[in-house]
Amino acid sequence: MDAQAIASLFTRGDGSYLCARWGRPIVPVVFGCDDATLAVMKGAIEAVVRLAGHSMAETDPELGANLMIFFFRDWEELVEVRDLDRLVPDLMPLCARLSAEGANQYRLFRFDQAGAIRAAFVFLRVDAHLAEVPAEVLALAQAVQIILLWSDTAFRAHPPLVRDEGRTILRPDIAGVIRAAYDPVMPPVARDASHALRLAARL
Repeated sequence: MDAQAIASLFTRGDGSYLCARWGRPIVPVVFGCDDATLAVMKGAIEAVVRLAGHSMAETDPELGANLMIFFFRDWEELVEVRDLDRLVPDLMPLCARLSAEGANQYRLFRFDQAGAIRAAFVFLRVDAHLAEVPAEVLALAQAVQIILLWSDTAFRAHPPLVRDEGRTILRPDIAGVIRAAYDPVMPPVARDASHALRLAARL
């Protein structure tokens, strides 16, 4: 993967470049799934965090948990979650919009003063399509998409996961970008496309 291809992963639809990684250990919590799915979700997150060379923790001193994953059947259910509207701005109109669009997933990030990721919220509406996706595939896809702030068009043409000998795995080139972005000498947030050249040099 060359610098141009890497830049496309972080160049948003409006043409701006933005890459951000987590600035603190990740503390996940999962709502609305059974114990088996919970174990798969946390296992996938741990695997991607290890790949990045980042860390996890038992608790976040500010938020308690800073990665919240919700499984549900209808967007209206989120409006009833206690205190969620304090964490997610404009929750009610957001849910109304996503419901009207027929969306089955949505990710929301919050950032610290330096611009690094401080929290992420993952909303998964289990419709007929998501219900058919194996738990391990869904878990790995979500873990990959929250480990960095990818652009809104990053995986539109080519998803981050591929099939290999009957298994679903993370694309090696995407794995390389994740490792490079978490290199200690790289900045936690970058808004200039020259950042992609530095990532390419580390692949």
